[in-house]
Amino acid sequence: MSEKIHDLIIIGGGPAGAAAGVYAARKKLDAILVTADFGGQSVASARIENWIGSIAIGGAELAIALEDHLRAHPGLTIREPEKAAAIEKQGAGFLVRTDKGEYTARAVLLATGARHRKLDVPGSAEFDGRGIAYCSTCDAPLFQGKAVAVIGSGNAGLEAAYDLRDYARAIHILDIASAPTGDRQTAETVLGLAKVDFLPAVKVTAITGDSWIRGLKYRPISGDEEKTLPVEGVFVAIGAAPNAEIARGLVDLNERGEIIVKRPSYATSRPGIFAAGDVTDEPFRQNNIAAGDAIKAVLSACAYLKEIKA
Repeated sequence: MSEKIHDLIIIGGGPAGAAAGVYAARKKLDAILVTADFGGQSVASARIENWIGSIAIGGAELAIALEDHLRAHPGLTIREPEKAAAIEKQGAGFLVRTDKGEYTARAVLLATGARHRKLDVPGSAEFDGRGIAYCSTCDAPLFQGKAVAVIGSGNAGLEAAYDLRDYARAIHILDIASAPTGDRQTAETVLGLAKVDFLPAVKVTAITGDSWIRGLKYRPISGDEEKTLPVEGVFVAIGAAPNAEIARGLVDLNERGEIIVKRPSYATSRPGIFAAGDVTDEPFRQNNIAAGDAIKAVLSACAYLKEIKA
């Protein structure tokens, strides 16, 4: 274990973690950034058009840019690839255990993001990896000439359908919502494609098949009539689950498992622990918002550190 007590430990390497790392370095904090990798969920996006300052940028390209920006600040200690496993209160600060070591700091900023939510219906576990996919950028070519379903009509679902347009024979978007929930411009583009159709206000009830997916069952939200849709692929885009397990029992979480933060400080219920990005109860899930919130969290952490050192 490192005997040194740092000012701040930042956990996460997505837009929130990267923004926090840059600002911590510029504020001359003795900070460590711990992350398994860079880029967060955006790595799976082939084209990002709303990252301010870039007309369009790929997810992998964004990850490289975030890492390069962080490494341009030699005052920031970066531990990567390294996964944080536990946080404990220790004296006036905190102990962070990782898969490679232990570090102590007076404050912690959690920017651990979120992960894809999975379907909770019969067949979802059985066909995970056998027709069920989550990354259209990675897996779209595997569905050449096949009929596929995309579950979810938010930006992630619309982007998945768009990625599939050059591969799939037919694309069915299903959602419990009565209208697409993603950006209007993206929805108009995707739903305007000849091979795409939208099934609103429906709930998936089962995934069926043999050694591979052969279909899914669904029913209207307002009715009981179950229907079958023949497909050989299902892309799940129904939101994300927060990566907040590391903080459970240490800070307050809401019913969705998200870290509850105070605004505008982005402090948690535990003095000295701050959080930003998709791991929090922030309702708007955007890279720019996560980065901005992380900057507020670092500035608040600076004020906290000055207070406890006084």
